[in-house]
Amino acid sequence: MSWLPWLMCGVMVVACANTEQSKLKVLVLFPFPSKSHSILGDGVVRHLIKAGHEVTYITPYVKKGLTPKLRQIDVSDNFKAIDITVEQLNLKTIIMNKGVSFSIFDFFETTLNIFNMTFHNDNVQKLLRDPKEKFDVIIAEWMFNELYATFSAVFGAPYIWVSTVQPHWMVLRLIDEASNPAYTADSHSPSVPPFSFYERVQQLFFQIVGITVQKFFFDPKIEAVYDDLAPIIKQRGSEVPKFDELKYNASLMLGNSHVSMGSSPALPQSYKVVGGYHIDTNVKPLPADLQKIMDDAKDGVIYFSMGSNLRSKDLPSEVTQSLLKVFSSLKQTVMWKFEEVLPGLPENVHILKWASQHSILAHPNCKLFITHGGLLSSTETIYFAKPIIGIPVFADQFVNVDRAVKVGIAKRVDLSFTMADELKAAIEEMLNNPSYTRKVEELSFVYHHRPVSPGAELVHWVEHVARTRGAPHLRSPALHVPLYQKMYLDLAAVVFIILIAITKLIKRLFRKKNTEKKKKKTN
Repeated sequence: MSWLPWLMCGVMVVACANTEQSKLKVLVLFPFPSKSHSILGDGVVRHLIKAGHEVTYITPYVKKGLTPKLRQIDVSDNFKAIDITVEQLNLKTIIMNKGVSFSIFDFFETTLNIFNMTFHNDNVQKLLRDPKEKFDVIIAEWMFNELYATFSAVFGAPYIWVSTVQPHWMVLRLIDEASNPAYTADSHSPSVPPFSFYERVQQLFFQIVGITVQKFFFDPKIEAVYDDLAPIIKQRGSEVPKFDELKYNASLMLGNSHVSMGSSPALPQSYKVVGGYHIDTNVKPLPADLQKIMDDAKDGVIYFSMGSNLRSKDLPSEVTQSLLKVFSSLKQTVMWKFEEVLPGLPENVHILKWASQHSILAHPNCKLFITHGGLLSSTETIYFAKPIIGIPVFADQFVNVDRAVKVGIAKRVDLSFTMADELKAAIEEMLNNPSYTRKVEELSFVYHHRPVSPGAELVHWVEHVARTRGAPHLRSPALHVPLYQKMYLDLAAVVFIILIAITKLIKRLFRKKNTEKKKKKTN
């Protein structure tokens, strides 16, 4: 038996070697300076580190005291690229119609500026120019341009897109082809299939205009920026690929979406659904005082939060007082995320400067969620099975709330000086009509009834891409088929030519026959 220790030693060496070999070096890019986008990036990083991988994270929100497996690259200067001021996000300013207002052209220019600031950031340049830096896979958030694919060309590594919203034509065209507007909504459309005739025409119009703007306005600017980046790719000893090839070279796309959120479009093999991966399944306990308030709320709790960017304390005082009057008339306990001390509170209203939203929504006594309708909150209401009243303010909040209304889990109340009465009616309707709770519970079951959690799914596909050198077997053949072939325009041309030829032949035969008849008559 003297050989047994040596055998065990050999097994341990092999196991250690396999463990070391299975560890990936991953570059994660979420440089958009917005808290909600950062939370999604943090979720990607958290799952990868938990799986034992090493992560380099390009982020404007650098955190302290984290694991040594995580290296953070600070791009907090990206906040300078955002033109939206604190005053524009002030709820009083917005109510007075002087708040956030921007076009898709403005937003595109902002995303282009953010890319330039990210790429030319000193910390990022140091990373890009270091020949010792190597990665097994790159993960980047798609934000209205494909320039982050450049990092793949620099490091010679496969890359994965993360799409933060429901699948739509602009992202699907990067891995397959633009989705059919007859049954797939545009990213800025609140419509839910099946569409009416008007909605189908509307979706088609959105897509035609979007493709035209993309081709003739956005793409030339993107390619001009890419041309300026060629030297750094050459410096690493790599061949500079054409941008039109590089942007369609993603291994796959991780979509922050799920059928439970109101959309079930046709998806290619390289689109992987991981919606809700940012939610930590280990819900943290509430502080003792909040726990007691929620436990003692025999008629239930209504939770009211306007998110991380919007602050309830900025509401005009008359709106705040009218809302407090409405809340005081309810038998439910109201927990309101409010950023400063508010005197003269009704007994059933409690102010929170901050609290874990997940912990509040997870409590069984939480009966209703009043929200601004942000992307993360919209996902969490499905996860925790809480119906919502949405008060959208800007960006995708209107789309998120309107979709929730259409699937039967929400009521919408518009932000205004006189919103209190409308909010009261919505609260009474939702608390007295069990259909909203039943529907959100049905969708929550659909959300949770998966083979594996979205976090595990995310890690699996990242590892799959790295282990298979870019997962070429998942690539859609549609990427290599030109538009004229997809539309069968070549077949249409052949049929057209044949029809013309047949028509001419028939005319010639008739002419010949008529000529022969005339000759016979003459003779």
